[in-house]
Amino acid sequence: MKKKASIITPFLLLFLAVTSCMDYDPFDKKPFNVNSNVLFITNEGNFQYGNASLSYYDMDTRKVENDVFFRANGRKLGDVAQSMSIYDGNAYIVVNNSGVVFVVDPRTLEVLGGINNLTSPRYVHFVSNTKAYITDLYAPTITIFYPETLQKTGTIDTKGHKSTEQMVQYGKYVFTNCWSYDNKILVIDTETDQVVDEIAVGVQPTSLVIDKHNQIWTITDGGYEGSPYGYEGPSLYKIDAATRTATKFYTFEKGKRASEVVLNGERDTLYFISEDIWSMDVTASRVPVRPFLKSPGKNNIFYGLTVDPYTSEVYVANAIDYQQQGIIYRFMPQNGQAVPVDTFKVGIIPGAFCFNYN
Repeated sequence: MKKKASIITPFLLLFLAVTSCMDYDPFDKKPFNVNSNVLFITNEGNFQYGNASLSYYDMDTRKVENDVFFRANGRKLGDVAQSMSIYDGNAYIVVNNSGVVFVVDPRTLEVLGGINNLTSPRYVHFVSNTKAYITDLYAPTITIFYPETLQKTGTIDTKGHKSTEQMVQYGKYVFTNCWSYDNKILVIDTETDQVVDEIAVGVQPTSLVIDKHNQIWTITDGGYEGSPYGYEGPSLYKIDAATRTATKFYTFEKGKRASEVVLNGERDTLYFISEDIWSMDVTASRVPVRPFLKSPGKNNIFYGLTVDPYTSEVYVANAIDYQQQGIIYRFMPQNGQAVPVDTFKVGIIPGAFCFNYN
């Protein structure tokens, strides 16, 4: 277990005072002691409804606990839970439309502190134990903060680009995709905290991963019909991190829903969503003919995806109709096929995952 970063008490008190205006309701707190191997699921909830939530799933007992942030802290998580990551013993939950990053104890799930007054935060990336970045959906900057104190220490000018999203690092460079009405991957020098390059890909790159061969993968969603920025078929791109050369690997049928690229623990197998779930070796010369998992079809939306870094089991989030509780499917890959392991319900619009092995 890594040593937890110390969160300064006065800052925590200030943070709680500021976030108290978020219209949270008082509730009896329930202490948690999460000491098993769990998968956290951030459930976005509906935009402007304030019904985002956090669930966790015990991978050994197959027991699921829902709405755990509310139960542990006596207040709601907020409006659109975007992502979660764990670093140095603390969990960071990004709540997009509430403009806040909560820092919680991943065992008790109690709030330790946070970073607020953000525009529309998306993801957190830790450059080191003294520097971290927060991307943003609407701001033309990336926020820099010091993890130990959670103090903001600066911003990165994204040179007019908004909607910075996921981040991967190669050496001293961080790459981030610009999603909304954009087609660029930005390259940031972490020593100077400046954008030093940008790489053109297709319309609206949705996510980003880097494989064991230092190849960066992204999938573009192609925009939508009538979009002022353009509308095209979704595409899978591969970018050489060293040369920053982008290659269009495959173009999907126009109008197909495409999102999410993830890797297994060995970083040698790529999974992505294009209506169905697809899987391929990162050294493959073409996409597979048949999907790893076919979508159930009507009233089912494959919305989130992750792979257990140790067992290689695949977890798929089904948002269904964006109104009711979402469903998580757990599969074991065998000979290129998805073998069902478990199914469980979580909150509304499950979108992102975070593993925590104790």
